[in-house]
Amino acid sequence: MRRFRLRGLPLRIQLIVGLVALMALLSAVIGGVSLLALDRFQLNQLDGQLAVAETHNRYGLDGSSGSYPNSGGGSGLGPPPTGDPLVGLGSGTISMRIKDGQPDRGQVVTSTNNLPQPLTAGQSAVLKALAPSSHPRTVEVPGLGNYRVLASTEADGDIIITGLPLNYAHSTLVKLALVISLATVGGLLLAGVLGAAIVSRALRPLRRVAATADLVSSMELHKGEVDVPVRVGAEDTDRRTEVGQVGAALNQLLGHVTSALQARHDSEERVRQFVADASHELRTPLAAIRGYAELTRPSRADAPPDLAHAMERVESQAIRMSSLVEDLLLLARLDSGRPLEREEVDLSLLLVEAIGDAHAAGPDHRWDLALPEEPVVVAGDGPRLHQVVVNLLANARTHTPPGTQVTVTLDVEGDAAVVTVVDDGPGVPSSVLPDIFERFTRADTSRSRTAGSTGLGLSIVAAVVNAHRGQIWVDSVPGHTCFTVRLPLADRPALVPEPAHA
Repeated sequence: MRRFRLRGLPLRIQLIVGLVALMALLSAVIGGVSLLALDRFQLNQLDGQLAVAETHNRYGLDGSSGSYPNSGGGSGLGPPPTGDPLVGLGSGTISMRIKDGQPDRGQVVTSTNNLPQPLTAGQSAVLKALAPSSHPRTVEVPGLGNYRVLASTEADGDIIITGLPLNYAHSTLVKLALVISLATVGGLLLAGVLGAAIVSRALRPLRRVAATADLVSSMELHKGEVDVPVRVGAEDTDRRTEVGQVGAALNQLLGHVTSALQARHDSEERVRQFVADASHELRTPLAAIRGYAELTRPSRADAPPDLAHAMERVESQAIRMSSLVEDLLLLARLDSGRPLEREEVDLSLLLVEAIGDAHAAGPDHRWDLALPEEPVVVAGDGPRLHQVVVNLLANARTHTPPGTQVTVTLDVEGDAAVVTVVDDGPGVPSSVLPDIFERFTRADTSRSRTAGSTGLGLSIVAAVVNAHRGQIWVDSVPGHTCFTVRLPLADRPALVPEPAHA
């Protein structure tokens, strides 16, 4: 049987349940002890009454004169007025003499006018089987119920048996048990209501601390200059209380987090500035190297083959380095949060031009374009959006074999323009897919490669799309790779920004 656990319940419920359970246990203990004490008290009282009844019974059965306790509790003189031993005793009293081993004069007082009636054979047999004793005992008499019975031996050897019923004592116990049960249930309900109010009030500071922590957890702390101004209130930071200790510790933690985020932001700013400065400074010497390499083109035919090949490699690597420097400079500018140009851009025309360039750059691929009948206009930086499409098409051309079908589709969904670039190539490896938009991520180990790749193309795509408050993601399986870009339409609210995901 699975044990009941409160671990998954709120602390308020756990405290209330614990309080009610503790009160229920205490009520059960107190009620049980009270019932046991009352039962013992009633038995002692009944045994005292039994001794009085036994004296009355012996006098009447003997027929002798003398004094005996009367029904009023004092001591009276003389025999019962009628000479019957049971006259004046309460309803249910049993009296029997066993003479020469046989029951004699066995009677019981009935509830009808308190007159004695003879015992049945079965009742007499049960009483006859009792051994004489100086202590009362409990016996179940057929048809009459439980009795406290005292069997005593006379001087002549006869046994006198006297019994008093236990039903009145049991009735009192049942009534008390019912009263205790009702009082316990009412007390538990009252304790639950009052306990809920008290616990709720006591946990109010803890809820304020939790609300502060929840507010901080909803803040974007992963990028940009971050300040955490939220703190736990002074009333909830008293270290003399447990909640105050938690609140003070949380404030200290938030202070450390703020310092760490500021240090990280400063470090990132220095790195971005270094990359931007280095890229800017490298543009001039790279342009010079490229220019001087291009000046050697007319004389390469007459130059030795090794020299001609070296100059070609110098020119090609200078071109590649220039492209890498431009990409790094663009990423540094985007990371620094510099605003982009905001103008209306016709995505339909932009895609037509990009597909035309892709045809020229990759004639061994099959290119297809699907556009809506009406032009689709977004607000943004035209050259940067053009670079997004060009990079996606270049990615499909570079990492797929000749003959691959590449389909570009433009649609409008609600308040957003959706551009999809789909190819039927080998797909993106699952190990690369989660980090495909990270910088310097490459999948060259499994996808064909016909040109050099810096691993910055898709990271630039993600950065530009995010700068336009758009979204980008990729779905890929062997034979189907789809890059999807969502951009807000012109004069429409920006989309909820999300990090690029696979």
